[in-house]
Amino acid sequence: MIIATITISLSANAQNRDDFWGNVRFGGSLGAGFGNNYTQVLVAPGALYPINEYVAAGVGLQYSFAQQEDVYKSSMYGGSVIGIFSPLPEIQLSAELEQLRVNLDYDQNYLDAYNINMAQNKRDFWNTAIFFGVGYSTGNVTFGLRYNILFRERDYVYTDALMPFMRVYF
Repeated sequence: MIIATITISLSANAQNRDDFWGNVRFGGSLGAGFGNNYTQVLVAPGALYPINEYVAAGVGLQYSFAQQEDVYKSSMYGGSVIGIFSPLPEIQLSAELEQLRVNLDYDQNYLDAYNINMAQNKRDFWNTAIFFGVGYSTGNVTFGLRYNILFRERDYVYTDALMPFMRVYF
């Protein structure tokens, strides 16, 4: 319901303004992690449109790759829709719907060592997440925490329901 309201407001507002694209803010997130036999890369571009001084709505794309040698390899790709409410310029409340295609490939020796009983060592599926977040904004950057209300540990998509985030939009 919230997403539909934001989308309708965004669409109506876009039709009334000639400078729609001039108000769109582009940015997103980039990330990389490297460790002992571990690699993780994230690319998540996005666009955000300020509906008024308190509300913004946007869309994003995401691709991530993670691999731990002799354990697993995963790639995830998809998109998201986000609504942001800022009661104060420094405070940002957000709701985000994310849909990712997940491709997981586990090493059979890892599965056997931990008595994980899977019919196959490969899984391909769609994962839906709904995040509610709170953040602190300074300039073009927002730092915060978000919580996935649909988190399921057995999906091996995220390690925890509560996750830090950093958004950058110009």
